[in-house]
Amino acid sequence: GFIGALYPFMDIAALVTAILLARMSAVRRMAAVPSGGGAATMTLGGSPGGADGDVVRDILADTVRSPAISALLVGLALGAFARPDAVVESFYAPLFHGLLSILMLVMGMEAWARLSDLRKVAHAYVVYAIAAPLLHGLMGLAVGLAAHHLTGFSAGGVTLLAVMAASSSDISGPPTLRAALPEANPSAYVGASTGLGTPVAILSIPLFMALSDWLIGF
Repeated sequence: GFIGALYPFMDIAALVTAILLARMSAVRRMAAVPSGGGAATMTLGGSPGGADGDVVRDILADTVRSPAISALLVGLALGAFARPDAVVESFYAPLFHGLLSILMLVMGMEAWARLSDLRKVAHAYVVYAIAAPLLHGLMGLAVGLAAHHLTGFSAGGVTLLAVMAASSSDISGPPTLRAALPEANPSAYVGASTGLGTPVAILSIPLFMALSDWLIGF
């Protein structure tokens, strides 16, 4: 029953990684632009022999301090220590579905408006959206099998861990990326994850169940 509690930790780690990689890529692109007509020197810090580790740490610290990630961390801390069940059920739960629907509607409209930009790299997103759930699910299955042999993890727990690893962050992911990376095209992360990745992950559940039962009984 504790597998579902792993979701916030997995989600926050995935979103921090995604934002960190996106911002590091932006830094690299800016560092590769020549200034003053001279040739560009490609370093993460944007200068020859720059302290790449310091730049990565700065980007990571800025990512964690961003409003989107900070809200997730604060919410996780409140849920762990304050246990605000009554407040959630009486105030947040009735508003959640309506606000989420409005947010997804706005993002869907923006994604449709920028759909033409996605066609330029659509093949890469399609391949990744199909392959990633399978690859991540198999990695989660491997971790679950290791936990089974070390701690007696059940076959159902192994399957659930594989399914969670294969799943996309369809609820917290889009608004977090929208706030942290406003320049990103929502057609990419909404279309690739929700449109392709989630159906692939759902269709892969019988595969993970069969592999879990077979490998545990092997």
